[in-house]
Amino acid sequence: MKSISINCDIGEGVGNEHEIMPFIQHCNIACGGHAGDSESMTEMVKLAVQNNVFIGAHPSYPDKVNFGRKSLVFDSERLIKSIRDQINHLIEVATIEGAKVTHIKPHGALYNDVAKDAILAKNFITAITPYKFEMALFVPFNSVIEMIAIENGFTILYEAFADRNYNNDLSLLNRKDNNALITDEQLVVEHVREMISTGRVNTVNNQKVEIKADIFCLHSDNKNAVSIVKELIKLRS
Repeated sequence: MKSISINCDIGEGVGNEHEIMPFIQHCNIACGGHAGDSESMTEMVKLAVQNNVFIGAHPSYPDKVNFGRKSLVFDSERLIKSIRDQINHLIEVATIEGAKVTHIKPHGALYNDVAKDAILAKNFITAITPYKFEMALFVPFNSVIEMIAIENGFTILYEAFADRNYNNDLSLLNRKDNNALITDEQLVVEHVREMISTGRVNTVNNQKVEIKADIFCLHSDNKNAVSIVKELIKLRS
């Protein structure tokens, strides 16, 4: 069984990052759209540098009220500018700390929307084109954003979710569903082990669906995030 790489969405106000960071390889830092400001970004970048963790930008719909978890309608220009502004803000913070931003991962509703909506996916790709040769893009397998990113010559990494349940079409179960987030440590480990060893994910409907994963995401707002990451890291050995 191949070793795994773990990433975590951070800087979102949870406050457990100092406990999680020693166990992960990549982090995705909220950069002002759904959460985060200069102070929190600086703190997260410093933590990442101290723990030799790759730094990623985690842009969102500009919507702190709904924590970026609601699909919103923006004209293309405004959305593209917002995404670039968020990424540039993190780049500025990282540069001050002598660090580099190495990847990009959209957050929440934007992540889900660009996975299935070609117009939004193209807008997102347009927004991040200035960083094309400097940063990789995290994408879900068999998604619209994956196809468009490949067509435009981006470096991609396939991301799967360690602590989220999947529907049969590889979309994530809506967070309003009680089963959306997996909080039991051993269930998360089994979920990930299945994907690593078989190349398939066991969906909420108990179907085994093909999936590709270079990297596995754990959410810092999972109530058991710290204990889960300590179990997941054992799969790397």
